[in-house]
Amino acid sequence: MPVKIRLQRHGKKGKPFYWIVAADARSKRDGKYLEKLGIYNPNTNPPTVELNVDGAVTWLQNGAQPTDTAKTLLSYKGALLKNHLAGGVRKGALTEEQAEAKFTAWLEEKEGKVQAKADGLSQAEAKAKADALAAEKAVNEARIAAAAPVAEEEVVEEAAPEVEASNEEE
Repeated sequence: MPVKIRLQRHGKKGKPFYWIVAADARSKRDGKYLEKLGIYNPNTNPPTVELNVDGAVTWLQNGAQPTDTAKTLLSYKGALLKNHLAGGVRKGALTEEQAEAKFTAWLEEKEGKVQAKADGLSQAEAKAKADALAAEKAVNEARIAAAAPVAEEEVVEEAAPEVEASNEEE
């Protein structure tokens, strides 16, 4: 029974949400699966990926073949690296502690990159909001300035007849 690690689509039309599953290659895309390994939400920025790395590595070691998209997600979360390091441990090239240290260092570096991207996006969003607010204030001030001279002219015109009337009385 060939096993594939693939995506199973959920969510509504235009808003996809995927489960990462290990399934029989002959089953339907959204049909039965053997084990749910995680989720993938492409609607957020950056996309949300939650993965049971140890479960994915177990399936990879037992011969499961990931699809192209699933392979990208497994690589993004480090499951392929962990599988590679586990192969090195089996061959005797690394000890278990060295492999775990390498994987932990990689995870920390990756988390830093993802956090930097999220921070950059939030800063860009805040800057865009500030620029929009400044532009809106400028438009409002221009509108007020355009309306203010008209009001002053009306006041001056109303005051002028009173002055003329007081001059006639004298």
